[in-house]
Amino acid sequence: MKRIAAIAILVFTLFAEVPALAQSTSGSDPIAAALISPDVIMTHQDALGLTDTQRKAIQSDALSAQDKFASLQWQLSGATEKLATLLGATHVEQDRAIAALDAVLALERQLKHTQLTLMIELKNELTPDQQMRARQFATR
Repeated sequence: MKRIAAIAILVFTLFAEVPALAQSTSGSDPIAAALISPDVIMTHQDALGLTDTQRKAIQSDALSAQDKFASLQWQLSGATEKLATLLGATHVEQDRAIAALDAVLALERQLKHTQLTLMIELKNELTPDQQMRARQFATR
């Protein structure tokens, strides 16, 4: 149970970085409408009737993504700091600043890619009935 709580906290923390994909379905975002927020799955795992196999697979998916998130977030922080330093100069070297921006955007893309991959993996672990029930929990 402690492991599930730790994973739930991890998932909440990870999805705070890129909230657009992690929000519950609102109807106006077709991507959010197609996916299920990990916090909904974690919060309602008993009500969704997750099997032990599903729980283990979801935990494995989340832990696998954790390593990627941690590394990418560390790199993103450094790249953002570099960009801020370049922009803080009295005279901004445009080519270097744009290159630094490209590095930040590339890392953000990798973060979103990793996040979406995790959300797809989690959705694929659920049966159609569990997906329907999870969407109902998300709209409450």
